[in-house]
Amino acid sequence: MPIEISPPDLRRWQRSASGVDYVHVLESGCPGPTVMVQALTHGNELCGAIALDWLLAEGVRPVRGTLVLAFANVAAFARFDPAAPEASRYVDEDYNRAWADEVLFGPRDSVELRRARELRPFVDRADFLLDLHSMTEPCEPIMVCGRSTRAVAFARRLGVPGVLLLDNGHPSGLRMIERGAFSDPASPRTALLIECGQHWERRSVEVAKDTALRFLAATGAVDSGWVRERLKLDPPARQRLVRVTEPVVARSMAFRFVRRFAGLEVVPRAGTLIAIDGETEWRTPYDDCVLIMPSVANLRPGVTTVRFGRDASSFGPEGAL
Repeated sequence: MPIEISPPDLRRWQRSASGVDYVHVLESGCPGPTVMVQALTHGNELCGAIALDWLLAEGVRPVRGTLVLAFANVAAFARFDPAAPEASRYVDEDYNRAWADEVLFGPRDSVELRRARELRPFVDRADFLLDLHSMTEPCEPIMVCGRSTRAVAFARRLGVPGVLLLDNGHPSGLRMIERGAFSDPASPRTALLIECGQHWERRSVEVAKDTALRFLAATGAVDSGWVRERLKLDPPARQRLVRVTEPVVARSMAFRFVRRFAGLEVVPRAGTLIAIDGETEWRTPYDDCVLIMPSVANLRPGVTTVRFGRDASSFGPEGAL
């Protein structure tokens, strides 16, 4: 894929009143929720960084509650090289698999763990959280709702994107959107993760900005008129919900797909061979199996290479701006 976007210069956002570099806490002075938007969970996912840089430059301010804007894995981002763009995903380990208490409060150390420990108080304070991501392979945007039907309902209020995903996370570690009360059915706290498109596509930036704006308006943190003036994308006519049933996890470096599969491709027949991993064959478990983000770009044992999903429902957007 050609690289259509450039990494923003974030040095002007390093220092902040929060006391943590690249984390900006904006107070409205009025009662309301704490709303957090994070970019650069992975250092090579530029669209979210561009979107947050833009929001800060636009002078975004909360009208109630508290707004937290955070650039996460800035150490990995600093290593970005367009000649080897995948190499800056992380420095030591995946920042987005480190959010279980036993990891955060455990004895291990890494660049990503140190950063997650710095940001944990902000994450644990958030009533609403949006994590901005992008994907290795071309694919339409996906809103990852974790295990939470509450998050699905909130994504329906946003009206974007066209595909919503319910899943059970990754075997290799807990994601930020699954941390604590975000996964508690009894809690109102809500977290979403948007996959805005392919890493290097210009449109991924447009999706990141649009989704962040709609999220800020839906939480009530930012004036809806301010948001509407800046929206440029129309919401999809319909949203569909895909429920993940199982992950395909690489067992060895020999894992390979039998052909190139597109993101969200639907395989019509159960039992279709999609991948081989040594002696193991991976076949679709049911008819009309949806393949979610198939990729071997970060292949190693224990990494999820694709997930199998079923189309669970379709509906029109509710409360879209």
